[in-house]
Amino acid sequence: MSLLRFRYQTIEFGDIDIHLRTLRDKQQYQDVGDIAEKLGISSAIWSLFGVIWPSSEVLAHLLLEYEIAGKRILEVGCGIGLTSLLLNDRHANITATDYHPEVEQFLLENVLLNKGKKIPFIRTGWGDGESGLGEFDLIVGSDLLYEGDHVELLSSFINQHAKPHCEIIIVDPGRSYHARFSKKMITLGYTHSQSKAENADYLTQPFRGQILRYER
Repeated sequence: MSLLRFRYQTIEFGDIDIHLRTLRDKQQYQDVGDIAEKLGISSAIWSLFGVIWPSSEVLAHLLLEYEIAGKRILEVGCGIGLTSLLLNDRHANITATDYHPEVEQFLLENVLLNKGKKIPFIRTGWGDGESGLGEFDLIVGSDLLYEGDHVELLSSFINQHAKPHCEIIIVDPGRSYHARFSKKMITLGYTHSQSKAENADYLTQPFRGQILRYER
């Protein structure tokens, strides 16, 4: 029996409504069989996958009218999967990944809430071996660089799954590692640009982060 408490909410994107079951708050915790702990996910960060973060809203809004026709798209570190759910509603070819063991079930529940098709999901870490994901035309993610070793791990993971011609979009809330990450991506052969989020009045607080773009 689940001891978790949930929150049900709807986020509007123009004429699109995305319905979500999230954790009620960041105080929720339930690690049956110590699965997350064995994966190195402590009780202090266990709940972070299950709430909506400003960076994920910025990313989803950015992709609301993005050209998706013919593109294979990957969301890295999808968490509650807001961007994947929006792209799924737009009938994109979207695949989602995350390291947290609870993400897949939440994604399945939210796909049902939105009456969408099943979103392919693979639980994998950035430092894991071959995931079988293949390569993508567009790779996206939000709030991914919150530890120093993520610079090397994430850049390598993205490079492994990027097609020869690929675009990467990452929304960073302003953590201290994004400059190092951009330098690493440049050494891997990608061009880099960054910009502020425009018209982010859907957020309750000003967004001080960056939209990072890489392309080759």
